[in-house]
Amino acid sequence: MKVSRVGVVGAGTMGRGIAQLAALGGYETVLYDVSRELAEGGAAALGEALDKGAARGRWSEDDARAAVGRIEPAAELETMAGCELVVEAAPEKLELKQRILTDLAVVLASDAVFASNTSSLRVSAIADGVPHPERVVGMHFFNPPPLMKLVEIVAAERSSEEALARTTEVAERMGRTPIRAKDSPGFVANRLARPFSLESLRMLADGVADAPTIDRAVRLGGGFRMGPFELLDLIGLDVNLEIARSFFAQGGEPERWRPNPIQEKLVAEGHFGRKSGHGYYDYDSDREPDPDLGIAAPTLDPAELAKIDPAAEQILSRLFAQIANEVAFALEEDVASPADMETAMKLGFNWPLGPLGFAELIGPDRAADLLEELAIERGEAYEPAPSLRRIISSST
Repeated sequence: MKVSRVGVVGAGTMGRGIAQLAALGGYETVLYDVSRELAEGGAAALGEALDKGAARGRWSEDDARAAVGRIEPAAELETMAGCELVVEAAPEKLELKQRILTDLAVVLASDAVFASNTSSLRVSAIADGVPHPERVVGMHFFNPPPLMKLVEIVAAERSSEEALARTTEVAERMGRTPIRAKDSPGFVANRLARPFSLESLRMLADGVADAPTIDRAVRLGGGFRMGPFELLDLIGLDVNLEIARSFFAQGGEPERWRPNPIQEKLVAEGHFGRKSGHGYYDYDSDREPDPDLGIAAPTLDPAELAKIDPAAEQILSRLFAQIANEVAFALEEDVASPADMETAMKLGFNWPLGPLGFAELIGPDRAADLLEELAIERGEAYEPAPSLRRIISSST
C-alpha cells in the first residue's frame, strides 16, 4: 500500500515538526490533539514555521503554501480515517500510548501502520494489546525534527517487514535519513552516546581533570562541537539523570551504565544546568572561546594533545575506549548494522566520527588493554566487551 495520507497524534513541538515534514513531503496530513484549540494552535504554529523556512530559503514560498494546504487540524480521532500511517507523538507514558493506538485501531484500516515516536519505551510494550500488532513500529525522530536528519525505524518483536518498509519510505520522502534499529534500550544513537557523559563523569570523579578541562579536551582534541558537561547543562541535569536511570534499569543494571553520584548530588541540590543558572558551569559569567591551536581533531597524538592540557591524552583515550567498548557490545546484540551505527552518531549527535571510527582511531587492542587496566583499578564499569579486540575486522 502506498501512503498518501499521514496522521500525527500530538500537536506539541515534536508532533508539529513531524507534521511539517509530512506536509512538505507531499502527504495529506492530519494533526490531532485532544482539543480543537490545541490542534488549531499547533497547525497555526506549523504554518508560521513554514513561512519562516521559506523566508530563509529552506524551501520555496509555493512549497510552503502547498504544505499549509495539506494540513488538517483535528480534535476527533475519527478524522484520521483514511490515513495509511499514523505517527504517535504523545508524552512518554506507556498506558497513554497504548490507549491511543487501541483507539486508533477502531478508526483505521487493519493494515494502517502505527508508528510511535517513543525515545525511551519498548515498542513491543506499546504494541502489546493493540489489534494487529504486526503493524506497530517505532519511528524515532530527533528534536527538532525539521532540522535533524536522523530517524530510527525500530523493529518491535512482531513488526512486519511491510510496516517497516512503509515507514522507511515515508521517512525518506520526508527528507530524513532512516536507519533500522532493534527494539532495545535507547535504540541506536542514545545507546551509543552513553559513554560520552558517563565516562566523563567518572573521570571527573577520579580527579583526572575538572569539567572545563574535560570539555576543552573533547572539543579541541576530540573534534566535538560541545563538551560533555556543556551538553549535560544544555539538556538539563535532571532530564539526563532520568534518562540514565531508565537506561540502567532497562539494561539489567550493567555497571557501565550506572548513574553517577555527582549527577545525583547536583540534581538533589537543584542545580539543573542552564535552565537553573548553574550546573557544571555558572551561567552568570561569560566563558572565553577556545583558542585556535591548529590541532587536526579528532586525534590521539600526544604532542598535539599536550597543547591543550597535560591530561588531554588520558581524557580522550578513556573516552574513545569506552565509545569503542559500547559499540562492540551493541554489535554483539545486533542493535543495528555497522553502517547504521556510524550514520546514527554523525546525524543524531553531530559526532565528527561514528563509534567505529573512534574505535579505529584508538585501535581495539589499545582500547581493550586500557579498559582491562582500569577494570583492575576501578571495577566492572570497565570490563571490555568480549568482541572488542575484533571490532574493526568483524564490522567491515
